[in-house]
Amino acid sequence: MSATTTMTRREVLESLSGILLGMFVSILATSVVSSSLPKIINDLNGSQSSFTWVVTATLLTTTISTPIWGKLADLTNRKVLIQLALVVSVVASALAGLSQNVGTLIAFRALQGIGAGGLMALAMVLISDIISPRERGKYMGLMGAIMAVSQIGGPLLGGVLTDTVSWRLNFFVGLPFAIAAIVVLQRTLHLPPVPRRVVKIDYWGALLISVGVSTLLLWVTFAGNNFEWVSWQSAVMVIGSLLALVAAVLVEKSAVEPIIPLHLFKNRTFVLAVLASVAVGVAMFGTAVFLSQYMQVARGKTATESGLLTIPMIVGTFVASTLIGQLITRTGRYKAFMVTGGVLLVGSLFALSTIDYHTSFVLISVYLFFLGASMGMLMQNLVLAVQNTLDVSEMGAGTSTVAFFRTLGGAIGVSVLGAVLASKVTSSIQEGLAKMGVPSDGTGGTVPDVSTLPAPMRDLVERSYGEGIAEIFLVAVPLAIIGLICVLFLKEVPLGTKSGLDERLERELAAGLPDLTDEIEQEHEGDFAAAEGSVLAGAGAPSGGSSSQGTERAGDGPARGGSTSR
Repeated sequence: MSATTTMTRREVLESLSGILLGMFVSILATSVVSSSLPKIINDLNGSQSSFTWVVTATLLTTTISTPIWGKLADLTNRKVLIQLALVVSVVASALAGLSQNVGTLIAFRALQGIGAGGLMALAMVLISDIISPRERGKYMGLMGAIMAVSQIGGPLLGGVLTDTVSWRLNFFVGLPFAIAAIVVLQRTLHLPPVPRRVVKIDYWGALLISVGVSTLLLWVTFAGNNFEWVSWQSAVMVIGSLLALVAAVLVEKSAVEPIIPLHLFKNRTFVLAVLASVAVGVAMFGTAVFLSQYMQVARGKTATESGLLTIPMIVGTFVASTLIGQLITRTGRYKAFMVTGGVLLVGSLFALSTIDYHTSFVLISVYLFFLGASMGMLMQNLVLAVQNTLDVSEMGAGTSTVAFFRTLGGAIGVSVLGAVLASKVTSSIQEGLAKMGVPSDGTGGTVPDVSTLPAPMRDLVERSYGEGIAEIFLVAVPLAIIGLICVLFLKEVPLGTKSGLDERLERELAAGLPDLTDEIEQEHEGDFAAAEGSVLAGAGAPSGGSSSQGTERAGDGPARGGSTSR
């Protein structure tokens, strides 16, 4: 092994193929049921709250597990981790397909979220390993394209299977892709071994973060439905969540290997990207989840038609992520594109807040296209901006923390928007029934099949859902404005030109081992990797995550400690 680990374009593409296939599996397993959820919940006799919880459960466990996967990526074998995440994701999906009631479905979707958290976090970390920040833009654009294809194919495939065979098949379609992804990763992804050292997992930090976040999300979901927002139950859950999170901060301050290194919050780019990611998460998860309800309940479309009608949003994501990714690689600039994305996010959400159950689908398609374009400009580039200022030893923790807050925003967004929608729909239907002289019997509590309703009732339900879903888009606008403000204050740092593997090897060689590693390579070429790991560990190679490294990057100076030669 020479003093550089720069990979050829072919090697990069081969490794990237397995990483992207893993992401494809994760997104497909999640998106394939999005257009079918109204039918699934109806068949399992679920309520509007159940509909929200099927989505929230996955987002909840994805949120909790993402920083844990990211920290493990800094400590252990990343290749094994992503393969494990694949197995968890698809096995849980298959088990969800066997569900006989909503409770079981929610439980297995929660398990699926654990695998999804690993796949999303590890894919971004692995890309930082093999591709430099300057080149990463176009490859992240390719990632956005893969995400768009899986998001298009998922709802369409799910809708067709639901309308022609059974919605249960939706949960099994990811199995062959997962097997293929595991095989491709095994054959193409070749990473040097992690230097041997004692690994200390921050169990208390993981537990307290999980308890604090899950309690907060449970409160947001149940408040307003099962109990009042201002009640003793709310007080208990909010205080309990805050206590757990405060305890988590105290634990993270003293932990040897914290799940979320607190000194990262001294980094201005990191903080602003985290806040902006919350807004993007609300837009990405919250609006997409309820679009299927708008199409099927407010507009009376089938699951297949619902999937087709959301294509403009995915096309917007596809076009923006690929085009902007190429431009970022060519110019080395990214902030202007992100600001444009922030403006589009605010504008498209406000435009969608004006729709009703008679709005032209052409007009809705235009709004959805720009909503998708805004996410294509923001999602991967927020991660790129953060990775460009992180120390290589903290790439996993930092990257996954941004993803953590994006998913947290999505989970809270789905819960809050779902609660707003349920309240609006229930009150609207009850008022409509009262005007008709029909006694209310709780019709607003379940997700109805509008095709089975008499004409007056169908019109009432469609109008109620149309107005309710427009209102949740309006609720999301202030968060999008906050995201835009954060992007405006981002400091653009020149993109580096070295991959994570290059930087890691340079750091190891800087410890005074170049001659020794060359000698080991010549004499024991086949066993070089293991020998290098042992020698580096014994020589005290950096184990990552020191507070001094975090302080060095806190001011957003030149990326990677000021190296301009990358």
